[in-house]
Amino acid sequence: MSEGEHKIADTRGKFLQAMKDGHKMTDADWTSGRILLSNKRLVLAGNEGKRTIQLSDIGSMSGRYDVNQTVASVSDYLSIEVGDDVLLVSSNMDIDEFEAKLYGAMLNQTMILTKHPAVEGGVVQDTDWERARVKIEVGEVGIAVASGTFIQIELDDVGQVDTAKRTVEGESRTVLEVEHTEGDTSIQTYISGKAQRCSLLGSLFRKGEQQSRAGVELDEMEKEVLMALYTGVSSFEIPDFLGMDVDRVEEIFERLIELDVLEEVRKRREVSLKTRGRNIASESISEK
Repeated sequence: MSEGEHKIADTRGKFLQAMKDGHKMTDADWTSGRILLSNKRLVLAGNEGKRTIQLSDIGSMSGRYDVNQTVASVSDYLSIEVGDDVLLVSSNMDIDEFEAKLYGAMLNQTMILTKHPAVEGGVVQDTDWERARVKIEVGEVGIAVASGTFIQIELDDVGQVDTAKRTVEGESRTVLEVEHTEGDTSIQTYISGKAQRCSLLGSLFRKGEQQSRAGVELDEMEKEVLMALYTGVSSFEIPDFLGMDVDRVEEIFERLIELDVLEEVRKRREVSLKTRGRNIASESISEK
């Protein structure tokens, strides 16, 4: 390895090229081999040779590219965009762990600008842009702000991700607007920085957004519980408010926690809505 380069992951798996020069490779097939990740490059080595991808050349990591049935049959892989090429990588390592390592190799300790909270509870805040550094963990993006604040954004708590042009330190720049929660309050955090960093963070946050919006089948009583919580009813008041048996409410809480719609605040039994729960409750209220 070159000077200043260090190994982050060394595992096996399979990979293929799904798009070349902007054209889908419908006859692509998986190649098994070694996957080596350092802080500077990703190396895919199989029997037919190896391909080295400089991390600085990766534009984004997007959704699925099921170019044929062979690809579609694999449930867990990463789509890596390098110019007009798309490479798919499926690691024997836990895919979420490998994904965090890959994002971390490109983003950890990089500098961004952040405005937090930019919006709180639907109200625009008079906060300043500050410099911050990024730290990627499994299922989470941490942002250490120079002033001492640490922003922790769980990917499964990301509600909506938008991109807009805003004035940042006197210049018009692309800004990521990321909705998430702090406690029971809806927050928007704004992020700006170099193009690749914003593109990669956008890819990661949008994955969380898709998870939050994934469909969940709930019965009417479960929706009633969510709507009550959404409108400000305390979890302890739910049985009396809805005229339900306490044990039945506890069963509903348990199911909604398993579905990642609620999170448990403490035992016996305080819960708060996660982003997915807010989305479902809001939609259910609109249908009434």
